[in-house]
Amino acid sequence: MVIDATFWVAVSFIIFFGGLIYLKIPQKINEILNKLISDIKNEIDESEKLRAEAKNLLDNAQQKLDTAQAVSNEILDQAKKDSDKLIIDLNEKFHNSSEIKKNLAENKISQMKEAAIKEIKDASIKITVDSVKKIISTSVDKSKLDGLFKKNLDETKEELKKINS
Repeated sequence: MVIDATFWVAVSFIIFFGGLIYLKIPQKINEILNKLISDIKNEIDESEKLRAEAKNLLDNAQQKLDTAQAVSNEILDQAKKDSDKLIIDLNEKFHNSSEIKKNLAENKISQMKEAAIKEIKDASIKITVDSVKKIISTSVDKSKLDGLFKKNLDETKEELKKINS
């Protein structure tokens, strides 16, 4: 048998692996690898928990944002409705007050017109009565004058009653 370099490489290889096994290096490497695997699994689990928690927080924040948006939209809609109602109420009040002022002005004009007509009638009646007195006093005697005066006075009273009614 020839002992050559290949033999010594094989022997040193077996001794090397025997030394590794004797020193329990494969078990230590296995333990280190298992520990690293375990640490990585723990980190993955932790990151999954953090991701789930972050997703929950994001969902909650999104839900709160949606709720806040809905509430703000409701507030805006209510404010628009209130402002529209206020504008309508103010318009109605304005139209009502202008209508009342118009009616008051028309009533005042009507009263002034009636007062002017009454003054004109009173003045014309006075002028007529004065004219009749002059004419009667110059052309008719005293007895006929008293009878005519009473008759005209009664007629005038009747006419005034009709006018005032």
